[in-house]
Amino acid sequence: MILKEERLTLNGHEILLRSAKPDDASMLKDYLKTVSGETRFLSKEADEVTITDEQEAAFIEKMSSPRNLLIIAFFDGEYAGNCSFDTNGESRRNAHRAGLGIALFEKFTGKGLGRILMEKALKCAKELGYTQMELTVVSANERAKKLYESFGFKEYGRLPNANKYDDGTFSDDIFMLRSL
Repeated sequence: MILKEERLTLNGHEILLRSAKPDDASMLKDYLKTVSGETRFLSKEADEVTITDEQEAAFIEKMSSPRNLLIIAFFDGEYAGNCSFDTNGESRRNAHRAGLGIALFEKFTGKGLGRILMEKALKCAKELGYTQMELTVVSANERAKKLYESFGFKEYGRLPNANKYDDGTFSDDIFMLRSL
């Protein structure tokens, strides 16, 4: 799905939302490396982000297909993060389900941008005919968990010790879903 460019105002700040384009590959690759180093809540450490611009461009193309969406957000002209969803399967039995992901640079968290991205992604997913949205959140990420719960997501399971950190500590993955 391609999202037309949309401009909003958030507490006096200009927000620009649009679909990612292949030309954004280098920016998105650098972003992933940075945010992976800013938080323990993503799936990789910064040094594990080794994708090429070409691989990222291919991912952007995949996310531009009719059943997927990758929204990128700019805050006062500066790239702030993204939100995406993609199908959980191509079979008719799974075609109603989508998986959601969202991440922002640390300096843009807590400003309401995540809420805007979630609202847009859920609206678009519903328009595409999805009836169930699913996500995974690291158990220590209380702020994100509260955001998801405010949108009606409910926990349906946990994977204990799903994440092992370099310091030897662990965290669980919490699986959540919401009907659309």
